[in-house]
Amino acid sequence: MAPPAPLLAVRGSEGLFMVNGPPSFTESTVFQRDFGKNCKAVAFSKDGSLFAWCSGEKVNVVNVTSAGLLQSFDLPKAVCLEFSPKNNILATWQAYSAAKDGSAGAPNLQLHDVKTGKCLKSFIQKKMQNWCPCWADDESICARNVNNEVHFFENNNFNTIANKLHLQKVNDFVLSPGAQPTKVAVYVPGSKGAPSFVRLYQYPNFGGPQSALANKSFFKADKVTMLWNKKATAVLVIASTDVDKTGASYYGEQTLHYIATNGESAIVQLPKNGPIYDVVWNPNSVEFCAVYGFMPAKATVFNLKCDPVFDFGTGPRNAAYYSPHGHILVLAGFGNLRGQMEVWDVKNYKLISKPVASDSTYFAWCPDGEHIVTATCAPRLRVSNGYKIWHYTGSVLHNYEVPSNEEMWQVSWQPFLDGVFPVKAVKYQAVPSELPSAEPKPVQAYRPPALRNKPVTSSKLHEDEPPQNMKPQSGSSEKPLSKTALKNQKKHEAKKAAKQEAKADCSQESTQSSASQNTPRSAVPVVTSGDPEIDKKIKNLKKKLKAIEQLKEQAAAGKQLEKNQVLLRFVQFTCILCQGLQDSKIPLYALFCL
Repeated sequence: MAPPAPLLAVRGSEGLFMVNGPPSFTESTVFQRDFGKNCKAVAFSKDGSLFAWCSGEKVNVVNVTSAGLLQSFDLPKAVCLEFSPKNNILATWQAYSAAKDGSAGAPNLQLHDVKTGKCLKSFIQKKMQNWCPCWADDESICARNVNNEVHFFENNNFNTIANKLHLQKVNDFVLSPGAQPTKVAVYVPGSKGAPSFVRLYQYPNFGGPQSALANKSFFKADKVTMLWNKKATAVLVIASTDVDKTGASYYGEQTLHYIATNGESAIVQLPKNGPIYDVVWNPNSVEFCAVYGFMPAKATVFNLKCDPVFDFGTGPRNAAYYSPHGHILVLAGFGNLRGQMEVWDVKNYKLISKPVASDSTYFAWCPDGEHIVTATCAPRLRVSNGYKIWHYTGSVLHNYEVPSNEEMWQVSWQPFLDGVFPVKAVKYQAVPSELPSAEPKPVQAYRPPALRNKPVTSSKLHEDEPPQNMKPQSGSSEKPLSKTALKNQKKHEAKKAAKQEAKADCSQESTQSSASQNTPRSAVPVVTSGDPEIDKKIKNLKKKLKAIEQLKEQAAAGKQLEKNQVLLRFVQFTCILCQGLQDSKIPLYALFCL
């Protein structure tokens, strides 16, 4: 039996409706369109069987396949919805407001039983960030952060706190995915000169300092993002500061750390300086991809030893997305970039396609692992709203554009459990499509009128780095070089190049001297002071001036000089003036001869 086609929920000023996934792309007749313009939130259950939305009047829960109404809650101001992993609980959140007399307001976080519709528990949750409680996949544990503590509830009994994790000031926590035993990663920010740290625990072993599975401390962290891999064996921690004190980055400063449940920890060495835009685990849990560095950004795949496996070089990118099966990776540049995507076969590290989705604000893989949706949504962009469904080979299979007087706010794929869609072989040939090619027209760079009739000269600000396989080749015993070894190798190559350049200069000088010997004396006037020491200094000064002239010629030819070359040119010229003015042995007429 063929797997079902995933649905795509679309929310906007046209209402809420669902579209059948590939290959039909027609509006679903099972789910009747809600034409209301006040739909504030939507949510699928983890297995995709249930769907909830707030219409602006009520929160409704329906069965996706039959569209039968299961529950309806009188919560017109709800703006966040979330199902528990086993579909037993629906969590809703609405903005908190205190009472007029200054006392505490009504609880704004409710947990509802989906089957009976009963409200099991209500909490006060002032902040929208991390509003939803976290469940283990089997719902045996539920946890939420309260007053710098993590409170644990068992078997959805929210009237009794079964356990507490109390540290100095727990700022954030993440439960591990997968089966029991559940693990917890907690973050405690540093204070009074003490470093920040992330610790891993196994529930419910929280007592004593020896109970932690692993610990990683670090400075320069105002906030962190913690990412468990799918097998719950390791956590990646992106530590961020709001301000980069060196002034090198507008985005603050980020570092990437690796922590394993067996106690191992390390800082991931990124070969290029700059912000960390995105980090994502491969669903196979044995490697991860990081996008980092000043533009054009680098993208590198690392293994569990934090060694680079494959370097994708540099390009206009700031995001990475693995397919649900982990066999395809998309590197993309959205937001302030032009929407260029690179689709890679991860097993063979071959480029499949390079589609462009201009002005996209959203990207998501379809659960079937073959299709992609990109969308332009309000309020990020209020013009040209709509979505496109692609095949990963670069073909646009469906394109929906919202009328100019309407807006689209959100699109969301119906999720499915692992194993519903089988893994298919990777294709390199673009699949056929009834829509025209989406390749953008080439845009030429602006040229001022004075240069439009002249030949074009290449003027790249930087050279792009090509992709590079960091694994040792089969049949070769060579290991990939470490960062220190690569740095030493570059120094050695630089010294070697400097020696060769010096030899070339010596041979050039000898050639010039021999040529000058063969030239009659009357052709080249030679000015001497009569003092060998002064003549020697004049010769050295001329040599420095010649080097400066060469740098000036290179700059005039359009070659971009390194900072150290520009600085060397200024220092040498200053030294020449100082040496000529301060050294009393060199007469003024000798300076004019220069």
